[in-house]
Amino acid sequence: MSSASTLPVIALASLSTPALYLTAAFYKFVDLPDFTERKAPLLAFCEAHQVKGLVLLAREGINSTIAGAPDDVQAVLAYLRQDPLLADLQHKESYSAKPPFYRMKVRLKKEIVTLGVPGISPTLMAGTYVQPQDWNALIADPEVVVIDTRNDYEVEIGTFAGAINPQIQSFSQLPDWVNQAQALKEKTGRKPKVAMFCTGGIRCEKSTALMRAQGYEEVYHLEGGILKYLETVAPEHSLWQGECFVFDERVSVGHGLVPGPHRLCRCCRDPLPEGALDSPLYEAGVSCPRCHDQTTEAQKSSARERQRQWEKAKANAQPHIGAPHKAVGPSSDKATRSAALLPPGSPVLYSFRRCPYAMRARLALQSSAVQCELREVALKQKPESLLQASPKGTVPVLVLPGQVIEQSLDIMLWALQNNDPQHWLPADAAIQADALQLVAQCDADFKHHLDRYKYPNRYELRDGLAHRAQGAVWLARLEKRVLGQGFLVDRQWRWADAAIAPFVRQFARTDAAWFAAQPWPMLQAWLAAFEASPAFKQVMKSHKPWQPGQAQLIFPSAD
Repeated sequence: MSSASTLPVIALASLSTPALYLTAAFYKFVDLPDFTERKAPLLAFCEAHQVKGLVLLAREGINSTIAGAPDDVQAVLAYLRQDPLLADLQHKESYSAKPPFYRMKVRLKKEIVTLGVPGISPTLMAGTYVQPQDWNALIADPEVVVIDTRNDYEVEIGTFAGAINPQIQSFSQLPDWVNQAQALKEKTGRKPKVAMFCTGGIRCEKSTALMRAQGYEEVYHLEGGILKYLETVAPEHSLWQGECFVFDERVSVGHGLVPGPHRLCRCCRDPLPEGALDSPLYEAGVSCPRCHDQTTEAQKSSARERQRQWEKAKANAQPHIGAPHKAVGPSSDKATRSAALLPPGSPVLYSFRRCPYAMRARLALQSSAVQCELREVALKQKPESLLQASPKGTVPVLVLPGQVIEQSLDIMLWALQNNDPQHWLPADAAIQADALQLVAQCDADFKHHLDRYKYPNRYELRDGLAHRAQGAVWLARLEKRVLGQGFLVDRQWRWADAAIAPFVRQFARTDAAWFAAQPWPMLQAWLAAFEASPAFKQVMKSHKPWQPGQAQLIFPSAD
């Protein structure tokens, strides 16, 4: 085959036809335990870029076709690939002069393609991939059983020469057909070689895994599906006959992924059969010969009204379906809305507003300007995703790609080592050593007395006054530090101040009148300045407990 014959035909077609919309089709089988949590930010990102189409998310992976302006579609693909789990996501491209989709949807599913057979894992059991340029030789082998795994209405408008049509109406019917198909019966004690194909390759990932699970040893499938074949193989070398049905407004494509001549029935969403437009059972937007008997008169009446509204909107050059959602917030600018989203794989902080350990972690993240998704935890109903990341279930917990940080001081130091614009980390090693020792005293001895002073009943104490006295001894030492230098470790607010202040605050609020009466004017002023600071007010904002699927709460916020 000459090099010229392998050029994608779409490159030639695009020279004569204005290509305004890029369509990207992609899928990946990968374990996504947090798939429900991905829905809201992904939908928001797509809408911010005016990208439309459908994305299916499931525990087993992602499956999608989206379309929009080329730069916007590429932005969505880049957004997805920032997640290490999707870094190698492959996609197929085609172009059209009209928008292929009117809406953007992200749906949660049990399977990204429904086969309905438990235990089938494409990541472990899929058949052998065959490149499009090698497909012709494989299916020309008389010992190979070639199976079209698509639905009957898809096969109707195009398929490979010699392929078997299982006559199924949904992919979930394929396992029953496999069990009964005469073409798959053993001959001379051996199961036949099998080659399977589908539109984009995803159904074959599962169907070949099914075949292997049933003992078929030589199972092949067309990598990238029919679409990759039509994009790669020149028409004069092709064994494809007809058009390939696609699940968007193009309806079908041919070689080079050029949109075909087929039209869609707006009722059943299947391609119109040959001669449908001349049938008395065809009514635009209402029914076709295939589905006319499957809807009631009330449903047809509703469809007629919808069609009337659509035609009216079209005549007035107004959108009828797929109108963009109203922007949330003061600006509807695309760049502004996109910036309000974090890419997959960004840090996730599980926190509790009043916990002093979580408070110190939020203070450091805010100072560092390292943004994360903040998930407020209800301590009596901890989310499963927190317990999976950190079985001990105490906050704060910072979840990073491939790493979980479970200690508040480790979170503080991680954030500040990434970025420290306010110089919370002292450059002098001796000052840093002093800070570490002081915070260790806070977390050990002082916290011990604080808990028993504040919650004596938990420790079966009559009162916590003895522990208040012990805590006061340490606070008096802090008074001397602040008196001498203005802050705890030197003449500047450091990470140690932020780490200790939430605990001093908790001690002071246990009996505010008593604390105010103590001879600690410098420490009291230090604490009052902390509580009056904009930083403290931001980290203490109240949030409802996080629920899976809700929109991201970004911390620190940009405002």
